[in-house]
Amino acid sequence: MTDAPDNSGIAYVHAPEKHRYEIRDGETLAGFTQYRLPDDVHVDFVHTEVDDAYGGRGLAGELVAAALADVREQGKRIIAHCPYVARWLTRHPEYDDITDPAL
Repeated sequence: MTDAPDNSGIAYVHAPEKHRYEIRDGETLAGFTQYRLPDDVHVDFVHTEVDDAYGGRGLAGELVAAALADVREQGKRIIAHCPYVARWLTRHPEYDDITDPAL
């Protein structure tokens, strides 16, 4: 029997001053997805990273889901230059309506 990782202390936080969404474990930065704002309509995700100590727990996928839900709530559209986000989107067609191709 394998013990499931304990993600109970994990929070997903938008840090707009840093242009990223973060994975926080208390005060510890466990990972992030970085974006840029090429115009008033788009949020372009350019890089996603999770600290090795937090790898294999599904945190990157949960972070991307939280970030894209926030983008949708803001009425904006997604561009995915980040390979991780682009791959994630291929498995989540529910975001097709707000996704534009990377230019």
